[in-house]
Amino acid sequence: MTSRSLRASAATSARTAVAAFTAMLLGSFILYGVGFAQPQQIHDAAHDARHSFAFPCH
Repeated sequence: MTSRSLRASAATSARTAVAAFTAMLLGSFILYGVGFAQPQQIHDAAHDARHSFAFPCH
C-alpha cells in the first residue's frame, strides 16, 4: 500500500466512525428523549414504535 491509499483509508474510516456515532446519538435521542417526553401523544408514538421493533420499554 502506498501512503496515499493509507491516508484515504484512514479518512474513510474516520468518516464511517463519525457517521456511526451520529446515528447512535440520534437513535438514542429518539428512543429515550422522545420516549420520556411529557406530551402524551409524543410518548405514545415513541412507545408504539418501540413495540413495533420488539424493543423492551417496560
